[in-house]
Formats: sequence, C-alpha cells, structure tokens
Amino acid sequence: MEKITPFDPAEFLDDPETALAYLAAVFEDGDAEEIRKGLNNVARAHGITDLSRETGLSREALYKALGPSGNPTLTTLLAVTKALGIRLSVAA
Repeated sequence: MEKITPFDPAEFLDDPETALAYLAAVFEDGDAEEIRKGLNNVARAHGITDLSRETGLSREALYKALGPSGNPTLTTLLAVTKALGIRLSVAA
C-alpha cells in the first residue's frame, strides 16, 4: 500500500509573487474562513518566527489568530499583511 502525504500549500508559497497571487485569489472569493486559511498558509511559508518578529505579535498570538479556530482582528490582519509586504485595497 502506498503512503499518501498530506498536501501543504505552505510548501509552495515561499516565493513572494506566488504568495501574492495566491492571496489575491483567496481575497477575491471574500470568504473569511478561506482568507484566514490563506493567510495561515502564507505565514507558515514565510516563517512564523520571522513574522512574529516583524509584526511585534507573539508566535502564540499568530498561531491562535490564523489557526483553525482563529478569527484575526483587523489589527492583526493589517500587521500580518504589512509584514508580508502585501497592501490591501478596495475596488468597486
């Protein structure tokens, strides 16, 4: 029997352009749970420790906010996107 390895998107999001395209697609859908998952994947690809240092948020706070039962605040969302070099915008 062949062993199946779970797919982890974070393994493919270490390139900034790829991560940006991925998040753009996630945000376009507008589903809060998918946005949280997308940010979690990109954050893990970037490195939670580095992201913690860059945002000033603890690793635990990032794991809690971006984890499976997380619900990041606007402050956390803005800190994470800024640290990842992503700018949020609004369009009609």
